[in-house]
Amino acid sequence: MPEDSIDHIDFDDLKKRAISQPLVEHIYTADPSAHVFDGRIYIYPSHDIDAGDAFDDLGSHFAMEDYHVISLDAPGAPAIDHGCALHVNDVPWAERQMWAPDANEKDGKYYLFFPAKDYDGIFKIGVAIGDKPEGPFKPEPEAIKGSFSIDPAVFKDDDGKYYMYFGGIWGGQLQRWRAGVFNASEPESPVAHLPADDEPALCAKVARMTDDLLQFDEEVRDVLILDESGNPLLSGDTDRRFFEASWLHKYNGKYYFSYSTGDTHFLCYAIGDNPYGPFTYGGRILNPVVGWTSHHSICEYDGKWYLFYHDSVLSKGVTHLRSIKMVEINYDENGKIITLDPYK
Repeated sequence: MPEDSIDHIDFDDLKKRAISQPLVEHIYTADPSAHVFDGRIYIYPSHDIDAGDAFDDLGSHFAMEDYHVISLDAPGAPAIDHGCALHVNDVPWAERQMWAPDANEKDGKYYLFFPAKDYDGIFKIGVAIGDKPEGPFKPEPEAIKGSFSIDPAVFKDDDGKYYMYFGGIWGGQLQRWRAGVFNASEPESPVAHLPADDEPALCAKVARMTDDLLQFDEEVRDVLILDESGNPLLSGDTDRRFFEASWLHKYNGKYYFSYSTGDTHFLCYAIGDNPYGPFTYGGRILNPVVGWTSHHSICEYDGKWYLFYHDSVLSKGVTHLRSIKMVEINYDENGKIITLDPYK
């Protein structure tokens, strides 16, 4: 739900009608990446702050500078904020805008994957390592070689291989990498370098990780989303095409790639037979929330599946001051995710 449409909203009423409530209210949090480690839910969100930056379509007002880890003993239990796990000042290569992160575990170590702008104003993706799920995390001195754009999500498959999905258009700069190198030839604009409406949409990216989870182990590939006829989604298909917020989970042997449509505010998913796809569009997970962006994760706990997402109800519609939430999701007999409306 765009910010310019909220003038007449009764936010107290909307909060009552919401299908879930903020997990924490003492800070603003967004972009929740959730995992279950040792039987406990750990959520890795971005930390929204009011930095006073003017609103623009490049996301300059999303000026986040650190990460807090939130955990719960189980769904419905009180959420615990473990404090600052990593700050931009601790990352040698990063200057600003610590956007949506993710995390994963291997051999008793925990890895935080995060985007940030370097000192040239270009988004890269970094890694930081901790001994506990909640951190603190020590960053690697350099960003991942060959990384770019935003929104890393790292999926562990059943065979023990890890894959990073990433990318976001407009402020996420994905459109500026169409030729394989950063295009700095024109003034920055959210619509510069985008494909025409009748051309295939820009794709999220995926790469298998090295065994130490610190680098890509192969060339980055496109995550192709197909329509019901087997054709790539087009750039003008803004209700279905990828914009940002990649996530992958596995259900009944199928791979579900989910993502945000960005400026049309839907969370959607597509289904494939392997981690690389192609993925066939499946439908919507969540209809628009209050707040410009939508960003999520999906994980299983005790045989049930949960969607982690955010909205801006607590801040009364301030786009860059969001709150993370969680709600159970369900699948129909054909494996389709049943679409949720965020407010009753």
